[in-house]
Amino acid sequence: MKQNSLKHWFKSGAPGVWISGGAVSIAVIMTIGLLAVIAVRGLGHFWPADLLQASYQVPGQANHVVVGEVVQKEEVPRARLKSAGLPVPEQGPEFMTRELIKVGNRDLNGSDFSWVVGEWLKEQHYPEQLMALERREWGNFYGYLINIKQDGQVVAEGDKAWPELQARIERVNQLAAELKSLEKSDIGAINAGLERLRLQGRKLELSGHLDAAAQADIEAGRAELNARYQAIEARLGELHAQFNRDSLTARDANGRELEINLSKVIHAYQPNAMGAATKLGFYFSKVWEFLSDDPREANTEGGIFPAIFGTVMMTLIMAMIVTPFGVLAAVYLREYAKQNALTRVIRIAVNNLAGVPAIVYGVFGLGFFVYVLGGSLDRLFFPEALPAPTFGTPGLMWASLTLALLAVPVVIVATEEGLARIPRTLREGSLALGATKSETLWKIVLPMASPAMMTGMILAVARAAGEVAPLMLVGVVKLAPSLPLDGNYPYLHLDQKIMHLGFHIYDVGFQSPNVEAARPLVYATALLLVLVIATLNLSAVWIRNHLREKYKALDH
Repeated sequence: MKQNSLKHWFKSGAPGVWISGGAVSIAVIMTIGLLAVIAVRGLGHFWPADLLQASYQVPGQANHVVVGEVVQKEEVPRARLKSAGLPVPEQGPEFMTRELIKVGNRDLNGSDFSWVVGEWLKEQHYPEQLMALERREWGNFYGYLINIKQDGQVVAEGDKAWPELQARIERVNQLAAELKSLEKSDIGAINAGLERLRLQGRKLELSGHLDAAAQADIEAGRAELNARYQAIEARLGELHAQFNRDSLTARDANGRELEINLSKVIHAYQPNAMGAATKLGFYFSKVWEFLSDDPREANTEGGIFPAIFGTVMMTLIMAMIVTPFGVLAAVYLREYAKQNALTRVIRIAVNNLAGVPAIVYGVFGLGFFVYVLGGSLDRLFFPEALPAPTFGTPGLMWASLTLALLAVPVVIVATEEGLARIPRTLREGSLALGATKSETLWKIVLPMASPAMMTGMILAVARAAGEVAPLMLVGVVKLAPSLPLDGNYPYLHLDQKIMHLGFHIYDVGFQSPNVEAARPLVYATALLLVLVIATLNLSAVWIRNHLREKYKALDH
């Protein structure tokens, strides 16, 4: 009886359902777990950790004071520490604690991080007066504030020094923002105008129309821009004088004093004296800075806004290119082409293209789009800029086209499947009522197939937005000096190189000179890339569901 019920259970297909459900559950749990690990390790980097001060007593060596953030702790065998050359006693427990401490003060210590033996850290405490300075270069500084200086003269010390430091750092950051605006926006616009005048003159020269009147107009425009530049340069001189006016004197835990100009300081805080609410406010300000600021220190500090902007911009352009081409190809194959051996071969080729390694598309994009197509565009439309390339070099347009080429098979397959699901009776009914084939296609077939088109676009975005290998060849760089969208004509610069979140992860994770400092940014950037792709996909899913509800009535 029991055997028969077991056999009936197997025949019912329930084991397959349970196995499938279990596999899906495991996959979901693993995905959530992975995202949780990335989120904890990435977002935890922005929390203002308490600063430890301890006496480091290495057997047989002089003691010195260690100050910094405890980043990692691990248990290691005593023999491993001994083999690393540390003076570990022969007798003792089998395992000892090893701690990674962010000691900062790279200009004094030569390194931001140091491994220490936990058992050798004595007199551990967390002084409230310990401060952390986040600098524009040389990383963090940890130590004690002595005084504040203005033009070399002490203006505050003791208890008055800390509030004075905060007020002056706020002033310096406002000056830095104004300097950045002048240098990137105003001077950038002047440089763009001068370059347009130069190219205009060169174009007239090549065509033989550079007469005295045209040359006078160009010189007048150049003189106007130079006059604007002189005024901005005078203002920059004033701002730089104010920017470099203040400094502070600080002392590290071992008594070494250092004078730091406030123009190099972004934040100053005392984490050991901060309450939970203050730390939470500081944390969110750091997260916003990460999302909205430019990178610094070989991409290991600062923000990643240019990479976010480049990723979204390139993905949107790719979607605008791939959708019409993929849909038109699918419509032709399904609605117009004769269903013969040639059509079947084309479908097989399209399916095979979806499995081609991405780097192959990158090589094709570099060879065809950049060198052949871009070089031809330069010779035809931009001869005045030669030999400097305009479109004959990797840039945003070629990166978007390469990704579109990579993703178009996915759109074709998804759209064809959507067209195949539309009942033939709907087409015949439309034709019987007097509509032409094109009217039937545009007013009946394509609207009903639009959810499938959106599905194809979702899959295309999901694949293309995270690609890195082809983009390294066709337009993505480590650090782009400006965004491809600005206030200078033609406003959207498709020839400009961009940053990308995927390449940023690769660069920070594998090419960084400071691996320990870069590691948390790799996690944070990876989490952000997942969120960007998820946001783009969810937007497309919402549009698809809206279209599905809109045209549901036509199915009945």
